Amino acid sequence: MKTLIAYYSRSGNTKKAAEAIAKELKADLDEIIDNKKRSGIKGGRDAFLKKPTKIATKKDPKAYDIVIVGTPVWAGTMAPAVREYLKANKLNKTAFFCTYGGSEGKTFKDMEAVAKKPIAVLGLKDKVLDRSKIKKFCEVIV
Repeated sequence: MKTLIAYYSRSGNTKKAAEAIAKELKADLDEIIDNKKRSGIKGGRDAFLKKPTKIATKKDPKAYDIVIVGTPVWAGTMAPAVREYLKANKLNKTAFFCTYGGSEGKTFKDMEAVAKKPIAVLGLKDKVLDRSKIKKFCEVIV
């Protein structure tokens, strides 16, 4: 099964999780680039208000059997760049993961509202890559 991990990461936490999942699944990686510089509370405000943004990616998700989408949690939901990615790409088969300091909030519910129901979800808290949780998540996908 050809797998793509598409992720947005401002601080690097979601990127580390994406790399760990990609290694476990032998998947391709594609970073979602937000063309707007994000910092501080403004990113959370834009996420909460569902403000659109312009993004860039390198890989075509239609070329993959499954696309696993990762996001940091901002203001209880996904980052604006991930919302744009899900809106722009009608994914047939997907799974979601998020990284957060407080809680997942309604991130997965919001992601599902924009895309199809995922086959699996994974939340990773406090910059800790819980390898056992990642392994269980990947086992559901394969």
